[in-house]
Amino acid sequence: MKVRAARDADAERCAEIYAPFVLDTWISFETVPPDAAEVRQRIRSAHLWLVAEDEEGRIAGYGYATRHRERAAYARSADVSVYVDPLHARKGFGRKVYEVLLPEIKRQGLHAAFAGIALPNAPSIGLHEAMGFESVGIYREVGWKLDGWRDVGWWQRIL
Repeated sequence: MKVRAARDADAERCAEIYAPFVLDTWISFETVPPDAAEVRQRIRSAHLWLVAEDEEGRIAGYGYATRHRERAAYARSADVSVYVDPLHARKGFGRKVYEVLLPEIKRQGLHAAFAGIALPNAPSIGLHEAMGFESVGIYREVGWKLDGWRDVGWWQRIL
């Protein structure tokens, strides 16, 4: 397994991985999957976007750090996420991405990382807590998706 910085050419595969999370789950609160051009823009605007490759060099997952909020005082905080192709789930790809991502964004001068997790999602909670994130609260019924109100839990890690 190899983790590296994302390139523009990776946008199509990242969009492929992400689309089922958008269409078939409440894990993502987006309702229309972004196309490769949109993902390319997201890669370029992120603090850091990484991809994890399997043994054959195919992208099995990705993770990123983006701006937490718009106001200036939030500039040293980031939102982080990891998405793994379900065919590669529970094989350590998410953990490996975070093992590279979190120290690197700290080196960049970021201080705190936040992860919003649509609930329920035991695998994501388990990953984040294993990586040192702590629960800081829940937004109750904050999003409507798949015919129901969804809660989002927030986890934080001081870098």
